Amino acid sequence: MTPANIVTIIRILLIPVFAVFAVRYGASIKAGEPQEMLRWFSLSAFIIAAAGDGLDGYLARKFGKTKLGSFLDPLCDKVLMLVGLIVLSQVSWSTHGWVIPGWYVVMVVARDVSIATGCVFILLTGKKLQVNTNWSGKATTVVQLFTLGWVMLKVVPFSPLIPTVVAAVFTLWSSWFYVREALRQLQPE
Repeated sequence: MTPANIVTIIRILLIPVFAVFAVRYGASIKAGEPQEMLRWFSLSAFIIAAAGDGLDGYLARKFGKTKLGSFLDPLCDKVLMLVGLIVLSQVSWSTHGWVIPGWYVVMVVARDVSIATGCVFILLTGKKLQVNTNWSGKATTVVQLFTLGWVMLKVVPFSPLIPTVVAAVFTLWSSWFYVREALRQLQPE
């Protein structure tokens, strides 16, 4: 087990910790007795899991990448993002009723499903799938994680709508890159 894989596994284990504390904090708000320690535990688990992406990337470059790490790292990013979006779209994190808008959750899920579908389609056509990452994808992940953090930090008086719209623009931008890349790979030799 490489150091990068260990960090990734720790990140994966932090996802349910984040989710449980987030849901319990939302329930405490709904009950009219916000328990701020639950928010800070949830936020801490989220930040460690999100920041660990940079650490495991550094360790993978330093000590070498593995097939397991190449699979687990992006899977962890997607699961953290999706769990965060689903939890924070359903659970109010402030007395203002702030939640991640449902349209944004649909947009992110649609993007990820379309990327996965495109990969499967390329493989079904008998072509070799080339996984070409782009900095727009990494930038999108950072902005999406920032948006979730914004909601959890309860940055008052600014609504989470502003960072959500910015994240939506990045999500569409990176989607365009992946669509172009899929079309390129589907071109005849």
